Amino acid sequence: MINKIVASMAEAMAGIKDGSTVLLAGFMAGTPEQLLYGLIEQGARDLTLVCNAGGRMDGPIADILATGHVRKLICSFVRADSIAGQRFAKGELELEIVPQGTLAERIRAGGSGVQAFFTPTGAGTAVAEGKEARVINGRDCILEYPIRGDVALIDAWQADRWGNLTHRESARNFNPIMAMAADLSIAQSRHIVELGELQPEHIHTAGVFVRRVLHIPG
Repeated sequence: MINKIVASMAEAMAGIKDGSTVLLAGFMAGTPEQLLYGLIEQGARDLTLVCNAGGRMDGPIADILATGHVRKLICSFVRADSIAGQRFAKGELELEIVPQGTLAERIRAGGSGVQAFFTPTGAGTAVAEGKEARVINGRDCILEYPIRGDVALIDAWQADRWGNLTHRESARNFNPIMAMAADLSIAQSRHIVELGELQPEHIHTAGVFVRRVLHIPG
């Protein structure tokens, strides 16, 4: 019997190794905060963290950056006075800034088997430095490569024991594509429902992309 529901945070975090690339979903809403704190407690180090906005002043992302467990941050936004900005200025953190749409497409490409793609976003700017450039349909474009993760931390509204997920309203954001683009996708869900209760057309992330589900009531 397939049952992806785990009983504890320790079971959800088991096996995450030092040096892992971790995809962290969320854009204000839809961030799996409890799983991120579970990762801090688990203790894996030398991590590459991929998230939308890594440069806020406080919150769970700032908290894991403050621990020193993250070696590299890939995101679309960082403030100079944030934890990320301060650690980068001290040489304690590698930082890669990626335009938000490009970041989403690189992750989607990672989950879909796309090996590379051209985009006009960033052409002619610092983002294009060191990248292959080509004129396509009269527009300057640069070559971008997919992002895949060893682990994805996912937030869900509902889940069943097969790992099928729904996401509430704008909390969907990066969650489905990050689940697709990781070898081990771990979801926290507010509600656990019976198998068959989720109508197929309402499932936003298919269970085939999810390995573990932890019930976090809320």
